[in-house]
Amino acid sequence: MAKQANTLFLEDWLRSNSGGGGGGGGGGGVNSAGNGPTSSSSARAIIQAWAELRDCLQHQSFQPHHLQSLKTLLNSQASLYVADPQAKLLISTLSSPNVSLPQESHPMFLRLLYFWVRKSFRPNPVLIDSAVEVVCGIVVSARFDSDWGRLVFAEGVLVLGAFSVVPAASDASKVLCLESICRLLEHGGALMRLYEGVIANVLAGIGYALSCPVNVHYDKFVSFLLGVWGGEDGPEINIPSGLMILHLIEWVISGYINSRSFEKIRLFSQIALENSEEKYVPYALSMAAGGVLRASNRLASRGAGLEILGLRSSAEDKMEYLASALISRMGDPGNFIDYPADRLLLQCLALSVARSGSLSSRAPFLICLASALMNEIFPLRRLYAKILDNSPSSSAGIRHSEVREHVESVLFKEGGAVTSIFCNLYASADEQNKALVENLFWRYCCDLYVGHRQLVLVFQGRDNNLLGDLEKIAESAFLMVVMYALAVTKQKLTPKHSKETRMEVSVQILIAFSCLEYFRHIRLAEYLDTVRAVLPSVQENESACVTFVESIPSYADLTVGQGSEYRWSTDDVQTARILFYLRVIPTCIEQLPSAVFRKSVAPTMFLYMGHPNVKVAQAAHSLFAAFVSSGKDSFEDQRASLKEQLVFYYMQRSLEAFPAITPFEGLASGVAAIVRHLPAGSPAIFYCIHSIAEKANKLCNVEFVHDGHMSMKWQGESEPCKNLLELLLRLLSLVDIQVLPDLMKLLAQLIVQLPKDGQSMVLNDLYAQVAESDDLTRKPTLVSWLQSLSYVCTQAKSCGSDISEISSSRKESPSWSAKLARL
Repeated sequence: MAKQANTLFLEDWLRSNSGGGGGGGGGGGVNSAGNGPTSSSSARAIIQAWAELRDCLQHQSFQPHHLQSLKTLLNSQASLYVADPQAKLLISTLSSPNVSLPQESHPMFLRLLYFWVRKSFRPNPVLIDSAVEVVCGIVVSARFDSDWGRLVFAEGVLVLGAFSVVPAASDASKVLCLESICRLLEHGGALMRLYEGVIANVLAGIGYALSCPVNVHYDKFVSFLLGVWGGEDGPEINIPSGLMILHLIEWVISGYINSRSFEKIRLFSQIALENSEEKYVPYALSMAAGGVLRASNRLASRGAGLEILGLRSSAEDKMEYLASALISRMGDPGNFIDYPADRLLLQCLALSVARSGSLSSRAPFLICLASALMNEIFPLRRLYAKILDNSPSSSAGIRHSEVREHVESVLFKEGGAVTSIFCNLYASADEQNKALVENLFWRYCCDLYVGHRQLVLVFQGRDNNLLGDLEKIAESAFLMVVMYALAVTKQKLTPKHSKETRMEVSVQILIAFSCLEYFRHIRLAEYLDTVRAVLPSVQENESACVTFVESIPSYADLTVGQGSEYRWSTDDVQTARILFYLRVIPTCIEQLPSAVFRKSVAPTMFLYMGHPNVKVAQAAHSLFAAFVSSGKDSFEDQRASLKEQLVFYYMQRSLEAFPAITPFEGLASGVAAIVRHLPAGSPAIFYCIHSIAEKANKLCNVEFVHDGHMSMKWQGESEPCKNLLELLLRLLSLVDIQVLPDLMKLLAQLIVQLPKDGQSMVLNDLYAQVAESDDLTRKPTLVSWLQSLSYVCTQAKSCGSDISEISSSRKESPSWSAKLARL
């Protein structure tokens, strides 16, 4: 943002801060008829243009090529310097009775004189007074019923305002300038409405006039600035024009403060901010108050006197009055505002706060900013409703253009600043208002989940550009909620609040985060800090844990959607939410009653074990493992019984989808939990290892091929079979002694059917595993078993050997004798 100290052309600075578009659109300058940037002319062309204008005056004749000379000079605004001699030439040409000037040349002459007065360090006082007289005569007698006439109006206000602040001008000239501006402004509202490109010039001229040391007509300028908007004869109200008002007041007030014009400060406060509710337009008042706050904040480091503090207080009082009136009209702050003027006022209040930098803690500010964030800055609920209300066959281009326009708007781009100030206001609010906005935000998160899920199901694959822009808004809304939730944890998760309050807030934050999980695309420190802050309250309390878990969508809700073509596994928004639950529930599993797990968690867990996304399926397996591993210090019969019951369905569900869907790492973690944490000799453990062995046997699918001797080769998918064999080998050191013999028998039956290379690989793995074992209870048994197994595998007819030989035979091949002896 440009610094005010470097503001040479105020109208350009206002446009640069207006966010573009609307009332700030277009250059508004005469060099390009009010539109577009200027180009730069060469020094030779500029010299030639001045020479031709001198010829015009000398010969008392204005020809068409002289109009081009004026355009050449205007096209060099950035580098053009108009000295006193050139200014005298312009003034003489304008005032010459013998030179007939075309109407379109008048705004060009005025703009060149504006360059002169703004860039000249010490203009000649006599020349200034002469210029004022000539310009006033031109603009006051001008007709404003054409485009060029409207430009004369805008350029006249601008240049007369600039003359009024030139120290070299006499007081009489300054008074003449101010009076002429007042006469021009009598037509100002209608002209500004007809031609929005002139708004920045008119506002800049008023800004100069307000900065004039002479106080003539000061109240009229303020009244026009704050009262002209929105009427039948006034310019339309919009964000860009509002931002120009804000930064114009910032510029004016900064000038007062820098020049220590305390009388001006008091005068402005009295006229603009005190007792003006019925006189001015709320839209303009909110922006003007924001400009006052911005100026006072920027200059706070220099020390604030009583006058500045009083001005700031008046500005905040005015904003509070506007906010309170708006709240009374809107009713529930969480609902949409349908009246356009109130919507715009809410947006302006938010922008005023964002650009002012800070604000005192007042309840109306907090509530208005909460409403602005949810309904105007991140207006997803409004957009969802508007899009989904239309039939899919209606024009998506109109909807998309509206969404894209919002993504590119200044309001959306200021969302971070508004969020920051809102969080600061929340921290200092009373408990009642804190609770109010908390409820609004948690409801907002749930609404976003429902709306975006529905929208994705309707438009995914049909209008991905629309969805992409909506998700840009949603991602920013997610960041806003995260920053707010972190602020809530700092305020509510403290010893001064009751345990019940801490639990309730923690659960609400987790539910809100689950609703927005789909939009979490980056690793955010504030997100992790918030989750770490709220988890202990849920982990340590059964009631909080149950409340959180029971908020998970039911199995019926997950699997039944709109339309006959609905598939739960392709519902990405819903999947993201469930993934959040799958990851969080294991952290509080110890506090979760088995009955709640059976009813609310188990159906969803088993459903998502069959999800095609590996990350999701893995999380479901991890949750199962966490439940089986839970309750180490508990003798709850119901929990132990449920674990055993779930194992049977878990093995069926996992193995039927292996290897197509079930991730091996997830299956391995679940099986490991089963054999470690179920009671020794549990039928569920026997069922588990038998199921794995059966699945491995099917996957290996060994086929005999006779070509003079017996040989084998792997058929089908060998890698999944190897994974299951590896899992069974791992279980040798995990299962209890009661189950170990059964496991060894099953493994032997599998190994002897493998081809030679497969047998060698498995035997080597077995040898390494047994060699590294320090389990003195099971190691002798494993050594004996491995000796028998190695012997059977080395026989020429090993495939036909009776597995029962393995338990009794003590022979082995010479190559394995040395190895086994070392065990």
